Amino acid sequence: MKTLFILKTGSTLPKLAARRGDFEDWILAGLGLPPEATRVLDMREVPPPAYEALSAAVITGSHAMVTDHASWSERLADWLPELIARRIPVLGICYGHQLLAYALGGAVGAAPAGPEYGTVALTLETAARTDPLLGDLPEPLYAHVSHFQSVLALPQGATRLASSAQEPQQAFVVAGCAWGVQFHPEFDEDIVATYIRVYAAQLQERGVEPEARLETCRSAPAATQILRRFGRLAQSGNRE
Repeated sequence: MKTLFILKTGSTLPKLAARRGDFEDWILAGLGLPPEATRVLDMREVPPPAYEALSAAVITGSHAMVTDHASWSERLADWLPELIARRIPVLGICYGHQLLAYALGGAVGAAPAGPEYGTVALTLETAARTDPLLGDLPEPLYAHVSHFQSVLALPQGATRLASSAQEPQQAFVVAGCAWGVQFHPEFDEDIVATYIRVYAAQLQERGVEPEARLETCRSAPAATQILRRFGRLAQSGNRE
């Protein structure tokens, strides 16, 4: 049986992890798959898995920056194009979204409009209406965001699926099997509010008012459906 691998690229805030678990825990809960169908690998410590072992992959968020070009991150970026060539489903979240774009020839850098934190309304593109992950979701689609960098240019052949008032590239798909989402479908209102409070000073330094961002925080259950849909997609393709 092939496995859905969660490729861990970072850890959440220590106090938040002690209280709520880490990125991979939230993703696993959202996927809705049995434990034996999934495995977590820390990309900072081990190489990516063999392609033949995968039913699908999810790349987590991180407090690192793609533009730091850490050796483990570059190794994962080099691994991704062949994964997509083999049409193995992959979902990149926040850092994973940016890394996926970078690996395929897109551009990543500091978000031009500044950090985006809180809960935002996403506008879905026409292409999203028939997308396996975003199709039939309500519009506007509310989602939680927490990022200082963003995708500045999509890779060639990518289709934009969603945007927000501040961030043009909130979601994209490549080759019908590789998705990047800048937002966090694994977050809830408590998690995103915690991030705003912890990063309040850095946000203020960049002209973002933390209290105003806290006021945006709200439940975003529709966005979490993306993980469950991806889990079903991975399971439907697992024929071994």
